[in-house]
Amino acid sequence: MKKLFIYIIMLIPAITIAQEQFSVYFDTDKYKLNQTQTERLNNWMQQNKTSKILAINGYTDEDGTSGYNDTLAQQRVNYIYNAVKNKVKTRDDFKTHSFGEQHDMESIKAKNRRVTLFYLQEKDLDKENEILGIKETPKPVEKVKPQIVFPDKIYVTDPRGGRHEIPLDVEFMQEVSNAKPGEKLQLKNLNFRLNTFAIVPESRPKLYELLQIMKANPNMKIKLLGHICCIEGDPRKLSYERAKAVAMFLRQNGIEKERTSFEGLGTTDPIYPLPENNEEERAANRRVEVLVIENPY
Repeated sequence: MKKLFIYIIMLIPAITIAQEQFSVYFDTDKYKLNQTQTERLNNWMQQNKTSKILAINGYTDEDGTSGYNDTLAQQRVNYIYNAVKNKVKTRDDFKTHSFGEQHDMESIKAKNRRVTLFYLQEKDLDKENEILGIKETPKPVEKVKPQIVFPDKIYVTDPRGGRHEIPLDVEFMQEVSNAKPGEKLQLKNLNFRLNTFAIVPESRPKLYELLQIMKANPNMKIKLLGHICCIEGDPRKLSYERAKAVAMFLRQNGIEKERTSFEGLGTTDPIYPLPENNEEERAANRRVEVLVIENPY
């Protein structure tokens, strides 16, 4: 009678393709190696620091009861596994299998009292999945959005025919252009006249930056979120009107209506708690944000 225990991830036929194996032998009824076999194992480990163990098979001879041999085979496998772990790399997903008595016995009884290690040498590690019959799932190709080159300035003509240079924040435009759906970005330096939704002339570059972004990303959809400061609520719907003012600028300059929506949030989502402590906190709460809805690469 003979019992076989195995730490293995895949089927034996696939493993044996590697043709790399090493066996150590045990004395009768022993699960620890004698000095000679210990030295053999140590020498093998020294020579195979860069190899990788695929499976460890444990065997007994047919002496003793089935239950006794079953336990003995398991003990031998455990003993060898503990000896090689952290010294020779092994697969992380080892499992235990018992093949019962259905296997060929060696004619020399001593050869049945063994543990066999199946392994790959460093030169064959790239073939591990092939040897084990594991089909690799192709990694999805990550789409990389082409880097858009934004201008650092543009020229606009006013109603009187005057031509004006508008400086643009290229870093901000690239940040919004590369934003993923769900990201919110603040339109910094976008200011309005006191208690109105009229954008001050000094803030017009921010509008043109957003316009450049939308033109360069024809499939991008955004939602403009308006916020106010200082008082609870928004009785005059000022946050709504300010978000709408930005959306209307984009639509008047050729951006399709379905690509821009807007909402006024009043003081429901302040950066700083109300009442603010100073003008810096009030200015931070008094803002318009861009929420990216769609931005396919």
